[in-house]
Amino acid sequence: MEEAFYNIEIPDVKKLYSGKVRDLFYIDDKNMLMVATDRISAFDYILPTPIPEKGIILTQMSIFWFNYLKDIMKNHIVEYRFEKFPEEFQKYPFLKDRSVVVKKVEKIPIECVVRGYLAGSGWKEYREKGEVCGVKLPPGLQESEKLPEPIFTPATKEEKGMHDRNITFIEMTEMLGKEVAYVLKEKALGIYKKAGMYAESKGIIIADTKFEFGVDNGEFILIDEVFTPDSSRFWEKEKYRNGMPQDSLDKQYIRDYLLSTDWDRNSPPPSLPDDVVLMTVNKYRQIYKILTE
Repeated sequence: MEEAFYNIEIPDVKKLYSGKVRDLFYIDDKNMLMVATDRISAFDYILPTPIPEKGIILTQMSIFWFNYLKDIMKNHIVEYRFEKFPEEFQKYPFLKDRSVVVKKVEKIPIECVVRGYLAGSGWKEYREKGEVCGVKLPPGLQESEKLPEPIFTPATKEEKGMHDRNITFIEMTEMLGKEVAYVLKEKALGIYKKAGMYAESKGIIIADTKFEFGVDNGEFILIDEVFTPDSSRFWEKEKYRNGMPQDSLDKQYIRDYLLSTDWDRNSPPPSLPDDVVLMTVNKYRQIYKILTE
């Protein structure tokens, strides 16, 4: 297995930001280098154990999807070929395949979540209230059931150490204004439907996903990552069974492991054992291969 990169430093280059997974470095007034580390987060905590290769898989999957979706929506990528990067970065081969040059844009502070199936926090909220983020759903739905139509369920995008919070669409309109909120909702649903049809042709169900958007010269564009195993729930169609949790090819495996421990989710998280790290790497490799080959 490859060496894991938990924290990225580039000599003589200013680090602009360090998120849960990605670090941003200064290029010029218009562009930044976005580097995906091998950090992994769960329940809004960065875990102490990295997942080798993860940053490369996330970057390459995002590049694939950004290209696939560019007829629906532009994205923030300026350059993903390492040999075309500014010279100061080409001295560091570890940046290859896990980095992209991106535009500096105004980030919209909302995670735009689309759910096509009832799972995770959506299933939990439905059992309690019969709705998800203010969206009323028919009674009697089961865990992992396909929804009559995909639903848009936004969340706040918090900084490291803060918990993201599910909100209603009405709350989103109050934060961003009606026009912006409606445009992002329609864009998110359209992107999900197009990618979902492609994934199903490969034998994969995208149960839910989250997007981040930015504003570039007054135009909304896709940013950060898209349809990766960090941001989406992937199920194999042939293994799908309604009414129960699914064996997924994504970060859910890490969440399930953490829920099996005595960690209280309000204190520093525990380290991951080697077998959990290896299983996670294998799941990420598998979904990357299925969807991009």
